[in-house]
Amino acid sequence: MTPLLLADIEAAVRDSWSAETCPPESRAQWTDANPARDQCGVTALVLNDLLGGELLRGEVLVDGEHVDYHWWNRLGMGVEIDLTREQFGPREKVTEGTVIPRPPVTELRRLREEYELLRDRVLERLDRRRASV
Repeated sequence: MTPLLLADIEAAVRDSWSAETCPPESRAQWTDANPARDQCGVTALVLNDLLGGELLRGEVLVDGEHVDYHWWNRLGMGVEIDLTREQFGPREKVTEGTVIPRPPVTELRRLREEYELLRDRVLERLDRRRASV
């Protein structure tokens, strides 16, 4: 089996984002101009599936006011991976992350369909990548 590079995983994730993989309340605002927007939670879960590690969550602040949460990953030896950080504008600041326990898929009440769609798309792209190498 051909090993995958982190670049392969990143490309598969980025190619899999769409309005359907972000929260329903954000779909009307999703655009190709900022494809990472509102993809952090499902992306962090998919990366956790593929790479393990910890889930991190920080607050998103605008002018010091909490407006949302942002999710990303920490792998072994403290390496953090955040494929959706570029979604934020200059007024949005993300606080330091805290470790959040991974919820079992069966307990995902919010964004389960979006997570499963993103996961399936990413796995399909990675399978095609392996087959073409």
